[in-house]
Amino acid sequence: MKLWRKLAVVALVFLMVFALSACAKAPETPQTPETPQTPETPQTPEAPAANTFELALITDVGTIDDKSFNQGAWEGVEAYAVENNITYKYYQPSEQSDTAYVDSIALAVKAGAKVVVCPGFLFEVPIHTVQTQYPDVKFVILDGVPHAGDWNPDIAGNTYSIFYAEEEAGFLAGYSIVKEGYTKLGFMGGMAVPAVVRFGYGFVQGAEYAAHELGLTEPIQLKYTYVGNFDASPENQAKASSWYNEGTEVIFACGGAVGNSVMKAAEAAGTKVIGVDVDQSAESETVITSSMKNLSKSVYDALTAYYAGNFPGGTSVSLDATVEGVQLPMENSRFEKFTQADYDAIYGKIVAKQIEIMNDAAVVEDAGKPAEEVTAADIPVSKVQVEVIQ
Repeated sequence: MKLWRKLAVVALVFLMVFALSACAKAPETPQTPETPQTPETPQTPEAPAANTFELALITDVGTIDDKSFNQGAWEGVEAYAVENNITYKYYQPSEQSDTAYVDSIALAVKAGAKVVVCPGFLFEVPIHTVQTQYPDVKFVILDGVPHAGDWNPDIAGNTYSIFYAEEEAGFLAGYSIVKEGYTKLGFMGGMAVPAVVRFGYGFVQGAEYAAHELGLTEPIQLKYTYVGNFDASPENQAKASSWYNEGTEVIFACGGAVGNSVMKAAEAAGTKVIGVDVDQSAESETVITSSMKNLSKSVYDALTAYYAGNFPGGTSVSLDATVEGVQLPMENSRFEKFTQADYDAIYGKIVAKQIEIMNDAAVVEDAGKPAEEVTAADIPVSKVQVEVIQ
């Protein structure tokens, strides 16, 4: 009996000790210097992603090898990146929409882009969205200015807007082709967006200026239209073929891939084509010259400014002949009569502002009627007969 009582007492003591220990706060595990847990200790930064690209280009309608606007801009990115050992990449949106463009820009930023180049007016609203969303990223938009869909320019300090004096580039094309001896011309634009319109209006004025210099008595015949797209299509080729069959000698194909359709028609007809945006002489033997914007140089110069610490953000410029913003590729042109000396002479006059070349706004003002009613036929010329084809 005594033994049982002793066992009971021991058991009771054990239970009391257990209960007290269960209610007590468990001591924290001692920390070691190798594994600090305090909130103030900075965490180890993540290693940079394997695929980071410092310079990016988002393509507009088409691809980087479209022998037109995208390619010209891409060549500027590539030239600067290769020369300076900087990573670069292009992104092609899934579709032509503001959402798809913003998504592609987001991908570029996520991959480490410091500068994003966007060629084309279709980027105006997307750039307006992202320029505040990514304030540490610089944006270069070609042929456009950011706005919220209301056409009111709103350029943030991290965005640089570049336009070109297409009327001067078109003037050079029209002038040279008439000096070369052609008098039956065509202008086949893509969509009637400002840049395309300026190319066409300049083309008419260049032909007029050359006709006066040559003292031509018979008017230059010039068919003029916008096909409503930037595509290589059987319809565009058929239209070009019909013009050539009606006697047109040269067509200024000003609409991206529309030029490919015109070139095929010219090859079949044994006639000529004027290319646009970039030097398109390699595309077809029918390309006699190209009305160029100096896209690659303007992009290259913008990147140079960024890395020099003087990125011209918050501004919009129009690059003209005074800064070699427009040109003809004389080294690859297939002229037989129009010489380098002829080109230098007319280019010098344009640089010196000795020739008044009207852009789209000036033509509208001169016509004195609503912009939507103005056509190439309203350009004040006397030696060029413009036939506008709707």
